[in-house]
Amino acid sequence: MPDSRRFSLPPVPAVLLAILSVQGGAAIAKGLFPVVGAAGTASLRIGLSALMLLVAVRPRLGQLRAAQWRAVVPYGIALGTMNFLFYCALARVPLGLGVTLEFVGPLLVALAGSRRLLDVGWALLAGVGIALIAPWSGHGIDVLGMLLALAAGACWAIYIVLGGRVSQVLPGNTAVAVGMLFATLAILPFGLASGQLNVLTPRLLGAGAALALLSSALPFTLEMQALKSLPTRTFSILMSIEPAAAAICGLLFLHERLTPSQWVAVGLVVIASAGATLTARQPAAAVGGE
Repeated sequence: MPDSRRFSLPPVPAVLLAILSVQGGAAIAKGLFPVVGAAGTASLRIGLSALMLLVAVRPRLGQLRAAQWRAVVPYGIALGTMNFLFYCALARVPLGLGVTLEFVGPLLVALAGSRRLLDVGWALLAGVGIALIAPWSGHGIDVLGMLLALAAGACWAIYIVLGGRVSQVLPGNTAVAVGMLFATLAILPFGLASGQLNVLTPRLLGAGAALALLSSALPFTLEMQALKSLPTRTFSILMSIEPAAAAICGLLFLHERLTPSQWVAVGLVVIASAGATLTARQPAAAVGGE
């Protein structure tokens, strides 16, 4: 992981670079699916990310208290499940649509408990976006892939809630490093059961390391750096552009072309997410998504 004392960017460019890094990593992941499958790719990404973070953070596991273990274990399992389901979705749907559907999770967390008419409007706007993606004619986006992306979004919502709890008992760096360890334990059995990790070569391990760096270690460092000087509301608004960034990366790197209605769907979810953040009383920062 880069040393933030030696490598420092202004906060807004840091967040934008983190978003591009995550989506670039997702593009690499889709390239690995034909060789090691979604489960194997998720295991590689999370496992190598865990190693990088454990080496960089060096958490003192023996000194963690029972209350800290109770907070960080479910947090890590939610993190691993979210990434596993998201990669299973990406094996079936374009990157831009997968991220758009998954992003509904943190949006619902932002709107949870609100009875304001404006917030109902943001939820309806996102719902229209999802409706535009759904294959009502029976053709187009894979239905199972769509459901898997929505399930990943539900896990993202749980991850945000659990992350808020674990942040009260553990420093951010330690929480993510230990959480990644349990995320690995949650999904590695699926990667091993697939049998596709048996074909690992030094080249594939190198691609897995690049995936782990781009999808976890680098964006986490950049996001933590940005949050030190950037208001939470501004950070959350910037993160709202992630579905659009995913669609653009899917087009540039994977040649995934969306239909006009799907581009409109992406735009509606971005607007709903940014709008909900702008009008929220206490916006929450969703760090370390898919």
